[in-house]
Amino acid sequence: QVQLVESGGGSVQAGGSLRLSCAASRYIYNTYRRGWFRQAPGKEREGVAIIDSDDRITYADSVKGRFTISQDNAKNTLYLEMNSLKPEDTAIYYCAAADSVGRSAVRFWDFWTGSGRGISWGQGTQVTVSS
Repeated sequence: QVQLVESGGGSVQAGGSLRLSCAASRYIYNTYRRGWFRQAPGKEREGVAIIDSDDRITYADSVKGRFTISQDNAKNTLYLEMNSLKPEDTAIYYCAAADSVGRSAVRFWDFWTGSGRGISWGQGTQVTVSS
């Protein structure tokens, strides 16, 4: 398990931007899948953007062209740059990471759906977009 701490959430008007950060307690970028998820009120948690262990990036269709996931390996930090925000982006955003190999390995689809048992989660940060 790895500890993850998110920051950067807040309230913005539609069309605005926010950058979320996720600091990991240790280096996780060799074999780890890592990414961002969100959960809106009354809805299930969904994958937003992930970087896989081979550095392949996947975005949810709803955020393509507006959100960018990136990482700073030296700082053990994952970022989510969110532009052109919409009210429907309002949610609690979670950072997550999971190893892709070994006894606690989580398969890609299980990570993307947030259902893998070996996933480490941050505490979440609220993003509110007003119209």
